[in-house]
Amino acid sequence: MEKNIIIETDRLILRIWTLEDIDDLVEGLNNINVSKWLAGAPFPYTVEDAKKFINKTIENNLYNFAIVLKEENKVIGGTQISNISYANGTAGGGIWLNEKYQGHGYGTEAFGARIKYAFEELGLRRLENGYFKDNVKSRNMQLKFGYKDEGIKRKKFISQATGNVEDEYITGLLKEEWIKNK
Repeated sequence: MEKNIIIETDRLILRIWTLEDIDDLVEGLNNINVSKWLAGAPFPYTVEDAKKFINKTIENNLYNFAIVLKEENKVIGGTQISNISYANGTAGGGIWLNEKYQGHGYGTEAFGARIKYAFEELGLRRLENGYFKDNVKSRNMQLKFGYKDEGIKRKKFISQATGNVEDEYITGLLKEEWIKNK
């Protein structure tokens, strides 16, 4: 993976995380209304948590992207392409947004750019995502892009933010479905 990936949309830039993003990362994830939907985000979310996440991302060349709002030059969320299997042409991933920036279409814009990058630049053929049962916003956004409900992984996660055992509802998107739905 090249280190300087930049994905640009009308209002956003998706780029690799840097240590300069720590304050924005903590601001966004140190909110139970955001972290409760993420399996791996603890609450409270600390500067130390942010440093570990960013350093791991940098060291392991992960496709974890900071979502930067151009007009404010501020990180407002994150998205990733994970569990990539080039042999099978598949990957997973997710997205989160700082609560202050929800409801403006930024998540949809970033998620769409992530999907396009996965299919067009990485040459993948299938993306899989998941969401917790009551995360209606996440499910609706995925369906908007053509994702299909595929099943439930019962008691898949213990949420680090809430301690609750959560089922993961699985969705999948095939490249041909995305092309048809664009």
